[in-house]
Amino acid sequence: MTIVSSKLLFSFYSFLLFIIIIVSQAQGQPDFVRYSCINNNGNYTANSTYQNNLNTLLSNLTSNTQINYGFYNFSYGQNTDKVNAIGLCRGDVKPDVCRSRLNDSRVLLTKLCPNQKEAIGWYEDYMLRYSNQSIFGILEWSPKFYMSNPNNVTEVDPFNRVLGNLMRKLREIAASSDSRLKFAADNATDVNLNFQTIYGLVQCTPDLSEQDCNDCLEFAISEIPIYCYNKIGCRVVKPSCNIRYEVYRFSDPTTVINQDEHSPSEEEKSKSSHTTVAIVVPTAVVVAALLIFICICLRKRKAATINLGEENDNDDIEIAESFLFNFETLRVATGNFSEANKLGHGGFGVVYQGILAGGQVIAVKRLSTNSGQGDIEFKNEVLLVAKLQHRNLVRLLGFCLEGRERLLIYEFVPNKSLDYFIFDPIKKACLDWERRYKIIGGIARGLLYLHEDSQLRIIHRDLKASNILLDEKLNPKISDFGIARLLLIDQTQVNTNKIVGTYGYMAPEYVRFGEFSVKSDVFSFGVLVLEIISGQKACPVLRGRSSEDLLGFAWRSWREGTITNIIDPSLSNGSQNEIMRCIHIALLCVQENLVERPTMATVALMLSSYSLSLSVPLEPASFVLGRTRSLPVRDMQFEGESRNHASITDPYPR
Repeated sequence: MTIVSSKLLFSFYSFLLFIIIIVSQAQGQPDFVRYSCINNNGNYTANSTYQNNLNTLLSNLTSNTQINYGFYNFSYGQNTDKVNAIGLCRGDVKPDVCRSRLNDSRVLLTKLCPNQKEAIGWYEDYMLRYSNQSIFGILEWSPKFYMSNPNNVTEVDPFNRVLGNLMRKLREIAASSDSRLKFAADNATDVNLNFQTIYGLVQCTPDLSEQDCNDCLEFAISEIPIYCYNKIGCRVVKPSCNIRYEVYRFSDPTTVINQDEHSPSEEEKSKSSHTTVAIVVPTAVVVAALLIFICICLRKRKAATINLGEENDNDDIEIAESFLFNFETLRVATGNFSEANKLGHGGFGVVYQGILAGGQVIAVKRLSTNSGQGDIEFKNEVLLVAKLQHRNLVRLLGFCLEGRERLLIYEFVPNKSLDYFIFDPIKKACLDWERRYKIIGGIARGLLYLHEDSQLRIIHRDLKASNILLDEKLNPKISDFGIARLLLIDQTQVNTNKIVGTYGYMAPEYVRFGEFSVKSDVFSFGVLVLEIISGQKACPVLRGRSSEDLLGFAWRSWREGTITNIIDPSLSNGSQNEIMRCIHIALLCVQENLVERPTMATVALMLSSYSLSLSVPLEPASFVLGRTRSLPVRDMQFEGESRNHASITDPYPR
């Protein structure tokens, strides 16, 4: 009788211990570094077959002990209820630790993304992802994130040289056909860095092909100057690959798991099992009681809800206070808003050049008093733009809200706008092909940041030559977010009954039906690239006896094999291969069907990697005036300027 009671007591406490561990996992698991609940593929209902399959798959994801190098990819279910999952640990994480962490994270990820069929979460050294779509062996670019060390490099050129060589070497090792892990870590130093050591790490999901791994890492490395400009440490993380570098050791390459080592023998597992039972039996009651106490405490803690794109209200208040300028300071800086300091004006107000007491040159936009914007709306828009920080976006320095006065302060961009150069028969000579190619690449990186890489998701809606400003080194900076739209994380398309923008740059689905998405910006980018290469405006131009827009002329020339006809004669010394490739990319961007257009992530990769082959473009939409209109003409601006209803981000008016 005593033996039976002991067995029952042990079973009861074992079950209780299991339940408490599951609860504590759900509430006590550390927060993800980043996670994303992806809504593109729909939701599942509670207690559905899909949810049961998801729970079953995640519960057994790491049960295959034959895999000892930190990568798990399995499926469970059939047809529309089939679930695919990937678990990936960093190459220096030991198998038992990897399995434990993945098992813990599955509880939290499903809790943070309830009823969503696709989700991904990243910790410091591992990732968990599941989806109802096929995700095995497929190169995925998004969602992604980056994190940079706040400290700057002191010896910029030698640091970047050593870092570039190190990351390229690691990429080649990880992507090589000899690597099953698709992981590499090493360090490098240089006498010009005062022997400072840079530690680097790269990794792909091992199911990628050698080429896809190489492309993913190459693109991630190319983003270091964009997101981590002159920082001593950075990581760029995507679903299919990740890279990181620091000036301190953050991994232990000596513990990289042997990918060919076998799973534990049956004898070892049996011995381990007996040891575990011997420890658990006398301590089950104590552990259970302790975990119950911990569980009660954890329930009082608010569940973690950090998600991509969310910000704390306190952060907004701090941003607002740090960006606030005194009106008197701006009045003095602009010489009492004198006519001599006026840079330009438009329907939104006037822009002045100013010099602060410390000598910093600024651009001050003094908004019209009849803009119709309330104080709260104005502050919200300021906070929106303040969160956009990228070298290819015009930087907002601050704002002033005093009485009826609303002013915005931007960095001063000395070289005016792109249209000032490319459409002028004399000034266009200042922009040779090398400069124009860099401008195209910079615009692409700026748009990519708006669409995917900022904490917000922004559609610009008015990308054009006059909204691309050039700094002292002729680097491009996208300006004028006055009619930009913020999308929710799960939104892909928005409808409007008011068409605003500039004719010739607007995508056909926007003109006809008021539908806009990130692909609308892609269309505008394609038009802009053709303008940069041709030196001609996109609006209909007279060629012979008929009126033909730039897109139509470019397409006809491409089809007839006379595409060189659209190239600006001043680019005769430029690389013909690069010019032709850019024309090809532009034609892919302006295809009439938005589904056929590439994303800006793909465009950026096309521009940076010649190993990526390009598909054949389809015919673009024709924009002969009036042919594509469906919405009221009064809501559209046909000529040079767009209607700017919010008007807060154009430091150099057109």
